[in-house]
Amino acid sequence: MTRRFILSSTARIALVLFVSLAAQTAVQAQGRGRPSGPPPTARAAAPIDLTGYWVSVVTMDWNYRMVTPRPGDYEDVPLNAAGIKVMDAWDPAKDEAAGEQCKSYGAPAIMRVPEHLHITWQGDQVMKMETDAGEQTRLFHFVKSDAVQGPRTWQGYSLAEWQIQHRGIDTGGGRPARPGAPVWGNLKVTTTDFKAGYLRKNGIPYSDHAQLVEYYDLLQEGTGYQMLLVTSSVTDPVYLTKTFIVNSNFKRLSSAAGWEPSACSARW
Repeated sequence: MTRRFILSSTARIALVLFVSLAAQTAVQAQGRGRPSGPPPTARAAAPIDLTGYWVSVVTMDWNYRMVTPRPGDYEDVPLNAAGIKVMDAWDPAKDEAAGEQCKSYGAPAIMRVPEHLHITWQGDQVMKMETDAGEQTRLFHFVKSDAVQGPRTWQGYSLAEWQIQHRGIDTGGGRPARPGAPVWGNLKVTTTDFKAGYLRKNGIPYSDHAQLVEYYDLLQEGTGYQMLLVTSSVTDPVYLTKTFIVNSNFKRLSSAAGWEPSACSARW
């Protein structure tokens, strides 16, 4: 139901002046005005707080995430003929002998592994994510580095950026928001330059030419706890016919309880 209010002429003038001032403030907040100083660091500009401990919440794809899928099962993964050939040749014993037990713990797959996460800041421009499953470490760089990164790793190189969805402007119709309106948004992470590995434990491959794009969204549940929704998109010109998209959910924990680092396993 829409409520209507009748304003006096004086009130209308005051309202117009207020809206005008709020709009000017919003424009400055959006960076359209002249900057008054250096831009804030990624840590200071964070619209959401992802730091702390998280645990996987597996409600979908249980048979692909909680147990090792059957050999040859690539349902829902857009594999091409080359990818199917690699998958059919999967042999965990060979991976173990080659010291490649972590092939299913690389960046394109690690968020699907049942696990705990520990997210912290490593300085003001780098976010650090550790997993207890496989003892992996991901670094999200908010400032691109031209320095030589060295040999490829399972986690590759990740470039991150905050995507601000609401800062001083009401997204409904573009109306100025009230002063002190909350800043909200999500995190986008693009990862490249990783070693070839597996999208699933049963040898479904991704190549070292693949690219991973992730979106991290923080959801506040009505009962008071927070959920982290991670949407992952993998493109691979070598083994996939189209983009492979999956969602992974995590629940925020109040402590490190349950954090149990364990080595990679080629079998599970």
